[in-house]
Amino acid sequence: MQQDKDELRKAYDGWWTASQKNKEQRMSWYNEAKFGCFIHWGPYSVPAGLWKNKMQSGYTEHLMRKARIPLEEYKKELILPFNPTEFDAEEWMRHASEAGMRYFVITAKHHDGFAMYPSDAYPYDIRLSKFQKDPMEALSRAAKKYGIKFGFYYSHAFDWEHPDAPGNDWDYPTNPGGDKLVGGKNWWLERKDFLANAEKYVNEKSIPQIQELIRKYDPDILWFDTPQKLPLYLNIRILEAIRQADPQNKIVVNGRLARFGSNNIGDYRNTGDRSAFFFPTEGAWESIPTTNESYGYSVVDTVRKPVSFFVQLLPSATSKGGNILMNVGPMGNGRWDKRDIEVFQGIGQWLKVNGESIYGAQRTNLPIQPWGVTTLKGDTLYAHVFHWPADGKLIIGGLRSDIGKGWLVADKKAAIRFKRLNADDYELTLPANAPDSMNSVIALVLNNRKVPNPIRLIDHKQSNTLYTFDSELQGRGLGYGDGKPNRNYVTKWKNTNQWMKWNLRSSAPVEYTVYLDYNTQGKNDTGTVVVEIAGQKLEANYSTYPEQKGTNSLRLGKVKLPKGSFECSLKGKQYQGSQYMTPIAVRLEKE
Repeated sequence: MQQDKDELRKAYDGWWTASQKNKEQRMSWYNEAKFGCFIHWGPYSVPAGLWKNKMQSGYTEHLMRKARIPLEEYKKELILPFNPTEFDAEEWMRHASEAGMRYFVITAKHHDGFAMYPSDAYPYDIRLSKFQKDPMEALSRAAKKYGIKFGFYYSHAFDWEHPDAPGNDWDYPTNPGGDKLVGGKNWWLERKDFLANAEKYVNEKSIPQIQELIRKYDPDILWFDTPQKLPLYLNIRILEAIRQADPQNKIVVNGRLARFGSNNIGDYRNTGDRSAFFFPTEGAWESIPTTNESYGYSVVDTVRKPVSFFVQLLPSATSKGGNILMNVGPMGNGRWDKRDIEVFQGIGQWLKVNGESIYGAQRTNLPIQPWGVTTLKGDTLYAHVFHWPADGKLIIGGLRSDIGKGWLVADKKAAIRFKRLNADDYELTLPANAPDSMNSVIALVLNNRKVPNPIRLIDHKQSNTLYTFDSELQGRGLGYGDGKPNRNYVTKWKNTNQWMKWNLRSSAPVEYTVYLDYNTQGKNDTGTVVVEIAGQKLEANYSTYPEQKGTNSLRLGKVKLPKGSFECSLKGKQYQGSQYMTPIAVRLEKE
């Protein structure tokens, strides 16, 4: 739309470009922090996924939308009686601090439109409830006490209270932006008549409340989501309003406020929700996992991810240049579930020993390692070993820099012996037992720094998994899934000019059985693909396997791989349906 172009031009010609002059300074604490706490908490935390004794699917903070609860009923049943008498800001911040978290982001207003603080700008807020206190003020003070950066998640585009906001199509049946898709996904193209309403909502509620949060609490970071509910020009105006209220341009703003295509004009990028795998992303980025599978507290979703998941996820993100903003949903009474506290404490215990390999660390340019991931801080390379070698020999592939010394981070007196195998690889001799069964960290001081060999060294003694997230995408138009389990695939594969490849090395001849893991997008997607590795072609006819079912595996056959370098590729031959399969991995299995 012309309004989008006008606002972008205004931003690039003026205020936005000016705000980039101190971006490096603004982002310095964020890039150092690496690990933060994300909180979804509000009146929806009381029913916690149940409404009138009926379980509601999906995220519990979406209860009002999922159960299509009329606004007046939501007020009467949830907002007015909301009274989290056991809320203790110091206790919350202590949990975050004990987990090793360096920043804290909480819902000041979520999609239900209810402000969790006293808002004179738009008084649909905490003062309507029985809880006549300001939890945001208490948390802000506690964050300062613990030395934790503090900020807010504000739902700027999706609001189920305001009559002129997108989203609530049960109280306001003609409003776009809801599940009925009134006016379509990009409603502003079909419902130009509603633009005046959306502008009224933004000018009357979103901008005044966001600027109020800045004035009242002086946040370090502001976090947004669902920008697709508003046209781009209104999202840009909101960002401009933030910079107007923050003339020093010191507030970090995430990447889900004003984005278009593959671009955004926030300070960093956001990957998908609840990602377990990460695709390559340039610059600073952030992922937002949860302790369970909901962001708001849930009495239905009772399973917690193990501590091991997070102490591997965190360095995996760091190794690719990202931060982890880990979510927990406190209970409606203001307390945390003891299962969440246990997960936080477990992560904190690991970080207390190994934090130097995370805080202030950055991505490395080493190739993928079969045993784990690597992070880098200054001249120190950290090897995060998820799979401790049974023979005590760990090969670091592609390392052309020299190692000066090495030790176990968990025991700095435990020196690690090392030797160079060739110009590209080092062998470390490790103790028989891993210091930590989840993730043992080895520190290596590098001398005579050199650009690594980018070709991935497979472990010829073990099985190897070649994720499509780690492949080189060939051709135009391919994209990635969001990284959730069973969604860590390559998608939009529609022609034979698109394919995936991995450049590999082996230090010895080896034989593998090849498997292909995949699922499909359309219910009728079938076809034929070809895996070629070291000149050996394996053809696979695949059937429909919707991602909702998980991941399907095809056994393709055996290959003999030579010592030295070779290429593995995954190419399409023919398909029926919406596109080729969505491939997840090629596996080289020792059988």
